[in-house]
Amino acid sequence: MSIVIHHNSACGTSRNVLEMIRAAGEEPIVIEYLTEGWTRAQLLALFAAADLTPRQALRTSKSPAEELGLLDENVSDEALLDAMLEHPVLVNRPIVCSPKGVKLCRPSEKVLPLLSGEIGAFTKEDGEIIK
Repeated sequence: MSIVIHHNSACGTSRNVLEMIRAAGEEPIVIEYLTEGWTRAQLLALFAAADLTPRQALRTSKSPAEELGLLDENVSDEALLDAMLEHPVLVNRPIVCSPKGVKLCRPSEKVLPLLSGEIGAFTKEDGEIIK
């Protein structure tokens, strides 16, 4: 099984995770979810595998979540899923799938337990060094 990253190339965290995967000697399958979108089954499977609820996976900053009224705690999981299908940017990123598990990798270091190889010293885009 290959590593899969649900990636947004405009996101620094997502870019860092992609480069950390490559630094570990893997060439992942990159899914640009903003252009490809999601299916309900795909989101449900990813969230179940990562032990996330739709609310935990909701991107609240730099997304239309507030304007769509999704920050209210009374919004159901079904309504959140419907909104995520219509607006893929509402799903927080990156989500990485590997033989070792599935995780929402924010911060980017959360990808480390999913990798088979070592990344050595890695400098993130903001200058932070991961060892």
